[in-house]
Formats: sequence, structure tokens, C-alpha cells
Amino acid sequence: MKAARIDESGSLVDFAVRRIRDHIRNHDLKVGDTLPGEGQFATELGVSRAVMREAFGALAALRLLDVGNGRRARVGAIDGSVMGTSLDHAVSTAQVSVAEVWDVRRTLELRTVELAAGRRSDEDAAIILSAATAMSCADDIAAVTHHDIVFHQAVARASGNALFLQIVRSFEPLMVEAVPLAWKTRDTEEARRVVLQRHEEIARAIGNRDAPGAIALMNAHFDNAIGAVLSTAF
Repeated sequence: MKAARIDESGSLVDFAVRRIRDHIRNHDLKVGDTLPGEGQFATELGVSRAVMREAFGALAALRLLDVGNGRRARVGAIDGSVMGTSLDHAVSTAQVSVAEVWDVRRTLELRTVELAAGRRSDEDAAIILSAATAMSCADDIAAVTHHDIVFHQAVARASGNALFLQIVRSFEPLMVEAVPLAWKTRDTEEARRVVLQRHEEIARAIGNRDAPGAIALMNAHFDNAIGAVLSTAF
């Protein structure tokens, strides 16, 4: 066994992680493709199985690898929840503000709603409208929040850009907190009805392939619903 040579700064685990990622790129592996086992990597790289186990674990935590008991590791699919964890950490440690996050989110959602209006399938349109309707029929704020998250992710999915969907997914942890806070600022039935109706209007605009209308409605949604959170709770 040849001892590993670390020609870049970092630990043996860092070295092993880089080599696993190099293997994926160099062999043009795709989501679901299998990788050699820890033992084969350990032999080829000149490191211990313990180092490889830790490297595989680190990549699995980032969802870059799909690791299961009794089978070889597979290439993982992109997962917005990893970005969500990082974003939530950034906000909680004051590296970025909620206002900055929502500024980025607004920009993204205006683009996704525009694309969704032009690219959506009939199934996409039905899912988006169903989520908006479910928000209006929800019995409590937890259900409203859930369907709101489903709504915005469905719009992103309908955009046809997989990266938009994963980035919108990364906002989910913050939405779990922000939607109830925004709801509290709407202390009358009429104010809450407007918020719920806006989602249905966006859904119908997408269904009608009305991109300018969908953009205007999404803009109004952020002005009225999200602005209240930024001016009070944060």
C-alpha cells in the first residue's frame, strides 16, 4: 500500500473527500451510479478504512453521496435542504440578515413565476392551484404554512429549472418561522383573506399563462405579506 501524499492543505479526510469527488467527475458518474467501496479507495489512496469511512460520511452528510446499509455508496442527487441548513445557520449567526435573504428570495420567485407561466404543464398548474386552495381551506397556521411552502416549491418546479427548485427549497426553514409571524400581522379576517386570495390569483395567472400578471401579483405578495415580517419581527 502506498502512503497518501497530501499535496494540498488539509487533513487525510479532506484529501480522501477530494479524491472521491475527483473519481465521480473523472468517471462521469451520474445520480444513482455506484462508487467503489471504502476498502478499494483506502488501498488506492494509501489511507486507512477509518479515514475513508469518515470521508464517505462527510459526503453523505452533504447529500453528495447516498449511503445505505448493505450496499455500495451511490452518487447523490442535488438537495436544497443542505443549502437550507447552511442558510438557516447564516441567519442565526448574523452572517446575513433575514431582509437580505428575502431580497434574494423575492428576486428568484419573480423569475420562477414568470417561467412557470410559460413552461408549466397541466399537472403543474393543477398542483399550484391545489396548494393555493388548500391554504384557504386550512384550519390553522401550521397547515397554512405547509401549503404555502408547497405552493412556492411547486411554482419553482414548474419553472423547468431544477436549480431554482433547490434554491427555493433552501428557504423552507426560514418560511416555517416567517409565515406564522407574517400571519400575526394580519389581525383581521379581511387582511388574511387578501393574503390567501393573492396565492389563488397567482395560481390562476400561471394557469392562464399570464406571465406579466403573475409577476405583478408575486410582487404584491412580497410587498404586503413579507414586508410586514421584515418591519416587525426582524
